[in-house]
Amino acid sequence: MTPFLALLLQVGPAPAAEPISPLPPEMEQQRADRARRNAEAEAVQPASQLAQCLARTRRDPGGAVEEAEVWLEGAQGGERGDAGQCLGVAQAQLGQSAASAETFLAARDATPADDRRLRALRGALAGGALLGEGDPASALALLDSARDDAVAAGEGAIAGQIALDRAIALVALDRPADAADALAAARAALPDNAQAWLLSATLSRRSGELAEAQTRIERAAELAPLDPAIGLEAGVIAAMTGRDEAARRSWRSVIEMAPDSPMAATAQTYLDRLDAA
Repeated sequence: MTPFLALLLQVGPAPAAEPISPLPPEMEQQRADRARRNAEAEAVQPASQLAQCLARTRRDPGGAVEEAEVWLEGAQGGERGDAGQCLGVAQAQLGQSAASAETFLAARDATPADDRRLRALRGALAGGALLGEGDPASALALLDSARDDAVAAGEGAIAGQIALDRAIALVALDRPADAADALAAARAALPDNAQAWLLSATLSRRSGELAEAQTRIERAAELAPLDPAIGLEAGVIAAMTGRDEAARRSWRSVIEMAPDSPMAATAQTYLDRLDAA
């Protein structure tokens, strides 16, 4: 992979209208996928059966489905939650979002009521799967419940991750003020999480708060300079503040770093539109 070109960003005057389309949809999917991977990593102890099963989901998701189904069939009590979590992850890896949402929800319900950390984690996974299915209202209900469990368990980091998915659901439901509150909670809990700053920059930009968007995308770029989604959004903000050359540099860097990705295709579209304008 070629080195990512440094973003040269400066705040400039805001134009009267937005010349570039809103939030790139692949960024939301990337965020949901990354949140689920982080949640999986936090959920288990290294030597547990669940850890072994989750490891198999990464190299052989079809085989992991079979393994988890056998495990689930013979499991009792809280162990059904572990088996269900692995099955849900494997289903998600295979693109079976609806099935994985049901499986994660069943895994949460099989988790002892006093284990609020695992209930939060599995509820969040179910909510994330429903986001992938395009059902933000149902996802939000699960994420709200998962947030309450995480707070009760004193798990600030998990609550912060849940806040990120809540923000995505709230944006989809056209509730930008509530989404801003969720992102503020995510930044407080996860101050070094680049995605929290990226989503915050995007929401600020869409709300017309361009100076705030600039500050937030700069922070995201400091934390994750090799993330093409950040370069894509940095270019949008630069274009909206009249800094066409900065926008071009950002989008060209996305194409250089991830030439075959959907984000590179979007960056090229943005470049073409900017040049035509």
